[in-house]
Amino acid sequence: MKSQLSQYLLKRSKAEPNKRKAIRLLALSHFYDGKNRAEIARYLKVSRRSVNDWVSAYLEHGVAGLESKKPPGRISYLTSIEKEKLSQYVVKRSASTGGGRLTGECIRQYIKREFGATYHLNSVYKLLETLGFTWQTSRSRHPKQCLEAQDEFKKS
Repeated sequence: MKSQLSQYLLKRSKAEPNKRKAIRLLALSHFYDGKNRAEIARYLKVSRRSVNDWVSAYLEHGVAGLESKKPPGRISYLTSIEKEKLSQYVVKRSASTGGGRLTGECIRQYIKREFGATYHLNSVYKLLETLGFTWQTSRSRHPKQCLEAQDEFKKS
């Protein structure tokens, strides 16, 4: 006879869109059916240690303990002070009216020159995103452009 908790966990595992969490819920359903952890591990083709961890996490935190933890990732090459300096550089450089574009490659070279850190171009864009910048391109403005000449051209 299945316990109510076991049936509840089984239903949740079937409805769970995250397959990893569904397996964890299924393991707990088997646990509350009275199966031992070694049997559960063999049935689900996972390690017994994983089953032990899932059961412990559930007993300690409930269903929230079964959520996947986002891996921390690599520590940033830049300190918070250097990131602030980079932000100021991007704002100052993008607001200048000297013409030209501020490209990811320019920012990558600036980071290498100022902070001695080597970034891949894709990582520069991710860094800019974490600093709150969105990447936009526009038509570059030539430093010698003349607005009056453009207006005259439009009239003709």
